[in-house]
Amino acid sequence: MSEQDSMSLKESSSDARYPSSVGTPTPPPPATEPSEHTRPKGIGAMLAALGVVYGDIGTSPLYALQSSIRNVGSETHPAQAWEVIGLTSLTFWALMLVVTIKYVILIMRADHNKEGGIIALMALAQRVCKSNYFRWVFGLIGIAGACLFFGDGIITPAISVLSAVEGVEVSVPDASPFIIPAAIIILLGLFAAQALGTGKIGRAFGPIMLIWFFTIAILGARGIMLHPGVLLALSPLEAIRFIVTHGKLSFIALGSVVLSVTGAEALYADMGHFGRSPIRFAWLFLVLPALALNYFGQAASIIHTPATLANPFYYLAPHWLQIPMLLLATMATIIASQAGISGSFSLCRQLIQLGYLPRTRIIHTNPHEEAQIYLPSLNWLLAFGSVVLVIAFRSSAALASAYGIAVTGTFLCTCVLAMVVFRRVFQWKSYAVAIVFGFFFLMDGVFFSANVMKIPDGGWVPLSIAIGSTLIMTTWQRGRQLIRNTKKRDAVPMGSFITRLTQSRTIRVPGLAVFLTSDPEMVPDALLYNLRHNKVLHQTVLFVTVQTLDQPEADPDGRMTVKELAPGIRRVIIRYGFMEMPNLPLTLAGMTEMEFDPIQASYFTSHDLVFRSKVPKMSLWRMWIFLYLLNNATSISEFFRIPPERVMEFGVRVAI
Repeated sequence: MSEQDSMSLKESSSDARYPSSVGTPTPPPPATEPSEHTRPKGIGAMLAALGVVYGDIGTSPLYALQSSIRNVGSETHPAQAWEVIGLTSLTFWALMLVVTIKYVILIMRADHNKEGGIIALMALAQRVCKSNYFRWVFGLIGIAGACLFFGDGIITPAISVLSAVEGVEVSVPDASPFIIPAAIIILLGLFAAQALGTGKIGRAFGPIMLIWFFTIAILGARGIMLHPGVLLALSPLEAIRFIVTHGKLSFIALGSVVLSVTGAEALYADMGHFGRSPIRFAWLFLVLPALALNYFGQAASIIHTPATLANPFYYLAPHWLQIPMLLLATMATIIASQAGISGSFSLCRQLIQLGYLPRTRIIHTNPHEEAQIYLPSLNWLLAFGSVVLVIAFRSSAALASAYGIAVTGTFLCTCVLAMVVFRRVFQWKSYAVAIVFGFFFLMDGVFFSANVMKIPDGGWVPLSIAIGSTLIMTTWQRGRQLIRNTKKRDAVPMGSFITRLTQSRTIRVPGLAVFLTSDPEMVPDALLYNLRHNKVLHQTVLFVTVQTLDQPEADPDGRMTVKELAPGIRRVIIRYGFMEMPNLPLTLAGMTEMEFDPIQASYFTSHDLVFRSKVPKMSLWRMWIFLYLLNNATSISEFFRIPPERVMEFGVRVAI
């Protein structure tokens, strides 16, 4: 098999990944309380969570309620008071049901070896499933959710920055022509700054968001005094009244209401960085009250003065505070965008590690923090997409139509995987899973269906991104599988090779050779080519296989397995979790079975030269996609952080 597969795609069950001769490490408990000793604690952890986790959902008041009310009224034809209260009630109960109960109370229980997020949930669901077919189905659901998240990662910076900059119209109406250029400049500056890393500015995020939440809470309380009757929205009966009265129109309005819960997935995805408790306490005692107060204040302002619907968030502030609020909102939206971009980087790395995407260049921006990474190609792809969206849609209200599909689609995927996890891992009764998650699935389905109606108005954007990304991932996975199947037929078993080697007169030369192979039971192509051309074998030979586990981090005790196959020849199995970044020389230097000098080692790999067979197993257009991905994948030496001057590569022709 090809060394380009050494991080390997996984189709079979996790136990099947480890041949009996290598040994299977003990799987970690799938759902445990994250260890706290490596994280900030107490107030510090809550403050850090504010800056990273709540940037997206915390800036939703800039556009969510305004977008909802525009479905039933405008500045010139204002909505009635009870309609505004009904929509505010829908918004409040969306926060309570989707974020508080579904994510904070339920979904966040399902960590996979301390990590959260849809990929971790997918791996956990696959882990407890014995059927290969359902493992494939759950994998596809996880990929779909991840691809929708990428769409979210492109739209979030665009809509957040636009909604913040649009506030200048309230204080300086003549500045309207400069909104689009200013938003583009801010976006380009934000994406250009990614190469610097988020370590230094990350420490400032928490205090800024703390100021943000206190400010919007105070402004909201000030707005409620204009029409205290808006507090009727606390009753779910007002939401039900709106739905019953408006029928189809309420269904359309739900497509905008869901904008208030954007970023809910971030609570779960970032659980591994902060733990459950800081995220839960920050939400229950600060973020939720602040958001509720602000939404109620906006609603009261609109009822009192319908003209404020033009920009209800900024009209909550007195005139002298509007410019400072514009600056604070801009900083908050940059933080929200930063969280989405960093999340996209982490998600992309996980998919690369799991074999769903080809290797790409990954830069570590902090020598002490493995999670702080920068992917140049993905960064500028996100930047290009965000700028194009700003130019094409030109307002946050227009972009709102494109936002909901990505959010609600991810909600649905998470809900399906959570059903499996709560049934199999937490041993819930079938009827309990059906009642609880059936309700949430129905609710998410209604939100998703409401946004489907907005496909012509912009919902096609995240759908196109998700479909294209899924196509790329499945094409890459299919192509690698065909290569493995083709090469496996001609592979030489390791056992027979070792037997013949001990009986042969092969010349052994001084030195240490590392041969990378994805299958520890087969002889790597690079070794066969080296013997064929150079007629020699090094005195010390290591056959190294790198395996990616379906858990965030590998257990230290199960990181490496070493077995001697013959004098001077050893097989080494190295395991990484899908949240880890491989560093092969550093890992090999930690072997206790022998002395390993990274400077003296020579690495031998092979490169697949793929072409279409006489009976092709892949359509021509998919072959073009696969070859493009293959030819642009990052080299093995860079991905595994091997010094390039120590690498020798052989080309291997493969027909698929």
